[in-house]
Amino acid sequence: MSAQLDVIVEGYADERVAGTVSLIRDGETTIVVDPGMVADRTAILDPLRALGVKPESVTDVVFSHHHPDHTLHAALFANARFHDYQAIYQGDVWEDREAEGFVVGANTTLLETPGHTDQDISTVVQTESGVVVLTHLWWAADGPMEDPYAPDAGVLRASRQRILALEPVQIVPGHGPAFAPNERTPV
Repeated sequence: MSAQLDVIVEGYADERVAGTVSLIRDGETTIVVDPGMVADRTAILDPLRALGVKPESVTDVVFSHHHPDHTLHAALFANARFHDYQAIYQGDVWEDREAEGFVVGANTTLLETPGHTDQDISTVVQTESGVVVLTHLWWAADGPMEDPYAPDAGVLRASRQRILALEPVQIVPGHGPAFAPNERTPV
C-alpha cells in the first residue's frame, strides 16, 4: 500500500507570495504540509473539502521550515500534531525528537535537509508512482540555482544532492508546480 499525494495550493513567489500546500493521505494518517500564506484560507479549505477531508480530521501538519509563508494557516488544523525539525507539538505538549528518519505515516518520512534555512526538513512520500519529495530546497523547477536566503550554498547543494540520490519521480517545491527532476535540475 502507498500514500496518496495531492497538491492543494501551487505556490508562487513574485509580486505576491504563497507557499505550496499539500495533502498526504497515508492509511489512517492525514497530513498537510506547509499550510502557509495563501490569498484566502478558502484556497486551502475548499480543495480539502472537495477531496472529502475536514480540517478536524487532519492528524498531522509538517512545516518544512518556520517562515510564515509555510506556517501561517496552521491553526486551521486544531486536532493535528505539528512537526518541525526538532519536535512534535500538540495542544500544550512539546515533545523533542530528531526529524531525521521520523515516520509520520507508514509511507511518509521526514529528512533533515538544511539549505533554505538551517532548520529545513523534507517530507518523503512513497506513492503508487514512486518516491515524491516535498521540500523547499527548490523554490520551483528552475531553482533558483542560488537560494538568496540560504545561509550556506554548499549545505544547500549537499541537501539537494541527497534528495536527488533518492531518485524521486517528482519534487514538490516550496513555491511552484511539482516537477520531475532531470539533468537540468539545479544542484
